[in-house]
Amino acid sequence: MKFEEWEPIYRQILEDMGFDKESDERAAILLFKMLGTKSEKKPPETIKIEVLKNAILGKDVIVCGKAPGLSNDIKHVNFNKYVIIAADGATSVLMNNGIIPDIIVTDLDGNMDDETSANRQGAIMVVHAHGDNMDALQREVPRLIRVIGTTQSKPLENIYNFGGFSDGDRCVFLAKEMGARTITLIGFDFNDPNVSPVKKKKLVWAERLINMVMDKK
Repeated sequence: MKFEEWEPIYRQILEDMGFDKESDERAAILLFKMLGTKSEKKPPETIKIEVLKNAILGKDVIVCGKAPGLSNDIKHVNFNKYVIIAADGATSVLMNNGIIPDIIVTDLDGNMDDETSANRQGAIMVVHAHGDNMDALQREVPRLIRVIGTTQSKPLENIYNFGGFSDGDRCVFLAKEMGARTITLIGFDFNDPNVSPVKKKKLVWAERLINMVMDKK
């Protein structure tokens, strides 16, 4: 999705959620500098967008959300048929069941030991910068390899915006943008009653955004 298409949706989300565009932009600039500048710490090993596209283009993708039902859902899936994209915290459930995701879409608030382990075993890290995770970016990104940076605000030279707001729907937008042949969802529950009011709003947006992508298939 081009930013010109995404921006009106993004502005609606900011207004509904009470979030701050300027904070998102500062986070994107921070990640831009981290991925593009060598420092005393070992810099993260960034990869070209073509690597991500080659992993997905023309293939069947399964997107794993982090709803409580994921543990049961995975029992009924032959993961060998799919490129596996994990939404942040879903990584731990997959890893605990011996499944290494091919791609992790994360804003770094999941179990980072599990995500780093998956990364070291081959998972591409699609790291998202937003106004609430600048400390996590500085703490966690230097641990990672095979990194691509994303933002929900205006994209920068090496920071992409494929569309999407929360980890799960960003996975779906990513799969669509990179040319997935099919997209299958597991581990999603848009009506989970056991979440905070803020999370409920996020789930409403996630369902709306995912439906936008899936309806275009």
